[in-house]
Amino acid sequence: MRKLKLQMQTTLDGFVAGPNGENDWVFIPGKQDPEALQQVITFGVELAAGCDTILLGRKLGAAGFVGYWEGVAKQPENPWQPFGQLMADHRKIAFSHTETSVPDPNIEVENGDLETTVKALKNQPGKDIIVYGGVDFVSSLVSLNLIDEYHLIVNPIAIGAGLSIFKERKVLELQSSVAFKSGKIVNKYIPVGS
Repeated sequence: MRKLKLQMQTTLDGFVAGPNGENDWVFIPGKQDPEALQQVITFGVELAAGCDTILLGRKLGAAGFVGYWEGVAKQPENPWQPFGQLMADHRKIAFSHTETSVPDPNIEVENGDLETTVKALKNQPGKDIIVYGGVDFVSSLVSLNLIDEYHLIVNPIAIGAGLSIFKERKVLELQSSVAFKSGKIVNKYIPVGS
């Protein structure tokens, strides 16, 4: 069975976005030398390469997430180009209760029951499935116990208030932890009992 993997940036104090969805804390000026940036890119590429499907909430799908990365895929000089190419090549499914289409023709829209649909996707042949956001969508996946691996990139910053993907207690087991030169730490967790 395919796994659903979450990759998400988080703060030291456990927020994945500011109170209004801000993510200006993810790449802190002065903290990104080329070597540190390459570590983050390599991690993202390696995780995405093991997957062939991206799940999105409708808000993130409509916000240009896919279009942005498809643009990066066409920029050979951009250090993020290999990641952008993977984003462009992967199957993309946006979940929505209200919309039957999004402006991007490369995104499928799914209106069915989230739990039923994700479980069906996990049973299809292929590589693993990955989700990057948004906050409400990921929170729903977490609450339904659909995430098999949490790849949380902990940033060396606290923001004091913000949005969390956890709405109830979740017991997770740390599988690995890798520190990057920038101060970011990637922690891989699996749900206890998996």
